[in-house]
Order: sequence, then structure tokens, then C-alpha cells
Amino acid sequence: MLGDTSLGDRAGDGRGRRALVLVENLSVPFDRRVWQECTTLRDAGWEVHVICPRGEKRDTEPEAVIDGVRIHRYPLRAATGGPAGYLREYGSALWHTARLARKVGPVDVVHACNPPDLLFLPALWLKRRGARFVFDQHDLVPELYLSRFDRGQDLLYRAVCALERRTYRAADVVLATNESYRDVALRRGGKRPEDVFVVRSAPAVDRFQPVPPEPELKRGKPHLLCYLGVMGPQDGVDYALRALAKLRDEFGRTDWHAVFVGAGDAFDAMVELSGRLGLSEQVQFTGRIPDADLVRYLSTADVCLSPDPHNPLNDVSTMNKVLEYMAMGRPIVSFDLREARVSAGDAAVYAPANDEAEFAGLIALLLDDPERRAQMGKTGQERISGPLSWRNSQASLLAAYAAACRDQAPVSAGGPNRAGRRPRS
Repeated sequence: MLGDTSLGDRAGDGRGRRALVLVENLSVPFDRRVWQECTTLRDAGWEVHVICPRGEKRDTEPEAVIDGVRIHRYPLRAATGGPAGYLREYGSALWHTARLARKVGPVDVVHACNPPDLLFLPALWLKRRGARFVFDQHDLVPELYLSRFDRGQDLLYRAVCALERRTYRAADVVLATNESYRDVALRRGGKRPEDVFVVRSAPAVDRFQPVPPEPELKRGKPHLLCYLGVMGPQDGVDYALRALAKLRDEFGRTDWHAVFVGAGDAFDAMVELSGRLGLSEQVQFTGRIPDADLVRYLSTADVCLSPDPHNPLNDVSTMNKVLEYMAMGRPIVSFDLREARVSAGDAAVYAPANDEAEFAGLIALLLDDPERRAQMGKTGQERISGPLSWRNSQASLLAAYAAACRDQAPVSAGGPNRAGRRPRS
């Protein structure tokens, strides 16, 4: 609990301090990791501001104060049409971020979350006005580029590597989501070990509380399979669908219904692929749904799917859906990825990388073994409430802020002009 004053005294006590969190990829509080960080800082005494894009169906207000966190949102059209579309998106995001940062005024810490690795530009402007820069590395953008676009190490790849280097160089402290990302910050980013902190993402446990299963969600079948998450080109929904076709055709299993929860820029293509594979009667796509409905599906699921294929990004990334499945006590089938094993351990079974037939075989294996499913679910919940709990990441986040602010007086000292620069000392 953050009511433990000794924790606040030791690490990141924010009394009299202001933090500005910059996000481009998602709206807040929809971005669960960012929201957990904001509320942790708030509880430690920080005055927290967030600049982020507006959502399409939620988080639509231009400005809001939610649970004591002040959120400033700007309109942003997501990229379409290749690199030119991303240039338009990122250029608009940077302009709005700079505009709103001027409105917020001086801060002690600017906390920039990637992707993209461009928010070091407004962060540098704030650093020149006395702020410390915390870089929260949600994704390895060079690996994301290789995995998403399949263009190889071309000119754009070299450009994103250069932006990552500039971001590392500008950052006073780096937050890494796991040990693999921390290693990159040390090795590729040249950061000192004492300036890189592992702040793992963790599911909001109050959001993921199992409820009694609802057999009608299985659509008359004995078993329910569930996928939860983003549906982008690198997320492996196509692998899951081909594995389900093999489960039907090669293993003779039709005793299941599958539900895919989530959305993304590959959503329409995945619905079309499901039809081409003849799965339309057994596979249901819900799009994004309210939390209550999500919990109903996960509470009823017999097996959950994590079909992210092996690629440069996925192998070293922590998948939020894996943690959420574990919080709900669900057994998982995953491809064999380095960080998937770190997160799930014995709460998952692992098919060789990108092997759809083996993935299907492991689904069949678990469907036939309810005792093993129950034990795997229990293991996952124990890991989420123990070594992977947000409590551990809270302590690391506050320690990172304490390190960033060492030998720095709060901007509130001397009564800063909230609309402009701090007074000269």
C-alpha cells in the first residue's frame, strides 16, 4: 500500500513537486500502465499532469481531472497510407504536445512514454527549463519497425535507431518494462545501471476479478477459447486462426467456440481470414467491449491464446494479455518467447516458435486435462499477486523518480509562475 510513509520517504516523495507525463500512442486513462503510474505518483504526493491524444469513443474531453490527475488531450488522426501518414500523425502530436506543455508550465519531471521516440524533443525544451527527463520505454521502436513493416534495415530503420539514441542520450532516467529492455538500455543506449529501473506492467487487479462462468457464452460447445488484445500485423491473430483451422482439420476437434476480443488495424483482415478458413461459425469477433463483458468471457474461458509470433520485438516484450489471463486464473497457450516464459512460467504451455500445428496440439492437450488447466490458472494468479504484482513496480517507479530528482529543488520553491518559467535563483 502507498499509505506506507516509509516508502514515500525513501523513494520519490513528491510533496511540492510536479510531473508531466507525455503519451502519443493511447489516450489516458485508457492506457492502463500510464494510469497506474499516474495514480502511484499522485499517492506519493506528486501533482500529476498528462498530455495525450483524445480517444474515439472514450477519453474524448479536451481536458479532465480524474482522481486528482489533470489530463490535457489533443485531437489526433491515426496514421494511414504508409510513412507519410506517420509523419503527419507525429508532426501533429508534437505540435499539440508543445502547445499544451507551455500551458502546464514548469515541472520537476517530464515523463515521456514511447512509441514514437520523438517525445525527447518537447522533453529537451522542458529540460532547459529545469525539468528532469524520465524515458518510459514501452516498446523497442527499431524492433517494432522490423517486426511490423518487414522492410529490413533500410533508411527508415536507421532513422528510428538514431531517434532512439537521441532519446537515451537526453534521458536522465530510463524505465524499462522488463530485464530484456533494461539490457538494451544499458548495451545499446549506453545508460548507467543505476539510471535504468525495471517498472513492469501489471494488470489492474480490481479490473480482473473472476465472476461465475456463463456456459451460454460457449455457444453450445463444451469449451471456450479466448484471445484478448490488440489486432495489429505483429500480434499473431492470423497464427491463432490458422492454428484453430488445424485444430479442426488435423485434430478433428470441433468441441470449442472461440472469441477474439479487441480491435486494431488488422481487425477487418482477421475477420476476412476467419471466413476464408471456414471458421465463421466457430469464431466470434467482438471488437472492444466493456470491462464487465471482458471479465465474463475470461471467467468462462477454458484456454486463453497468446499467439504472438517470434520476431525481434515479441521475443523481448512483455505481453499485457498474458498478465491479464494470469490475473483471471486462465491457462495459456503461447509460442516460445523469451519474455513470455519470464512472465508466465508454468502458467503457460509453449509451442515452438511460429509452429501453428504444435500450437493447435497444445490447445487440444489442455482441453482434455481440466486438472492441469486448474493448476496452471492457480500458478498464474500466484505470480500476479507475488513477484509480478504492481506493488513491486510502484517501489521501482518511485525509486526512479527519487534518482531523477536527486539534488533538485522543487519548482514550487519560491512560487513558480505556472504559465511560464521559474524565477531565476
